[in-house]
Amino acid sequence: MQIRPNRRDFLAGLSAAGAAGILGTPGSLAAEGAPETTTIRLKQSAAICFAPAYVVEPFLRSEGFADIQYVDAGLGIPSGEVLARGDLDFDITFAGTVVHHLDLGRPVTAVGGLHVGCYELFAREPIRSVRDLKGRRVGIQSINSSAYFYISIMAKHVGLDPNEDIEWVTSPEGSTALDLFAAGETEAFLGFPPEPQELRSRGHRRVVLNTIVDRPWSQYFCCMIYGNAAWVREHPVATKRFLRAMYKAAEFCTAEPEAAAQQLVDGGFTEHYDYALETIESVPYDLWHEYDSEDAMRFYALRLHESGMLNSNPNTLLADGTDWRFVNELKRELKA
Repeated sequence: MQIRPNRRDFLAGLSAAGAAGILGTPGSLAAEGAPETTTIRLKQSAAICFAPAYVVEPFLRSEGFADIQYVDAGLGIPSGEVLARGDLDFDITFAGTVVHHLDLGRPVTAVGGLHVGCYELFAREPIRSVRDLKGRRVGIQSINSSAYFYISIMAKHVGLDPNEDIEWVTSPEGSTALDLFAAGETEAFLGFPPEPQELRSRGHRRVVLNTIVDRPWSQYFCCMIYGNAAWVREHPVATKRFLRAMYKAAEFCTAEPEAAAQQLVDGGFTEHYDYALETIESVPYDLWHEYDSEDAMRFYALRLHESGMLNSNPNTLLADGTDWRFVNELKRELKA
């Protein structure tokens, strides 16, 4: 496990004062007290749709954090597992995947939605809809990956049995689900940035579903911010300040997409400025104050339950594994 050094040089142009100005500094900031810890560890990821997490450093510093670490947890290790064992403090993933971690008994807590949409379903002829996936070879990185849960939910939504009607093809070691699709070994693939951009660069442009615009998926957060349960419980002020910083970073991505995209490149999160800019301009990061985090988690938990993918009662999982106090307070305080 490796920890990236702080990227002070490429963020120097965005001052703490400027960071605070994105959404303003609520009057309650001083009253709520200093964070219980000034160290925070976030996951380094290839998913550039998590752009706010990669430009959040100055916003975190304005909230009192001094030691900001990006942890490379290694390939093939679920982020929920890394969070549960205490090697990370916060991460971002598909809402259904968070529910899966809770169902496995992992001590994690969802605290807020980050953005709506980002996944695109690519398919070969004659597939034109999710219903047409029946009997088709669908590529996923692994069983219990986010794509597996999301496609299963989509299939169940249109009346398919994801266990019986879809032929799941997992990626062999050293390959990816994207590579399998590009090579013609599978007929459909659900990808998140930068995967859609990479496929288009290889000439694959047939998208049959885009969660940014297609209902019902566009009506709910797809990706949630969640943390180590003990960290959230023991650091309520720090949790709220972290979440405030994340939403300021999200607003920054919306307001300054070119600058945010360049920071992703300068920070080493992607080599492709055009991929980053396309992603940041298309993903609606500014809806955090309009969409309901609790509603999104409930939606995906119930869909997983309907698909027979949960061992526990979804209401119990959400009661024990979510804490919406922070995002609800921020919505009121920031008057968003």
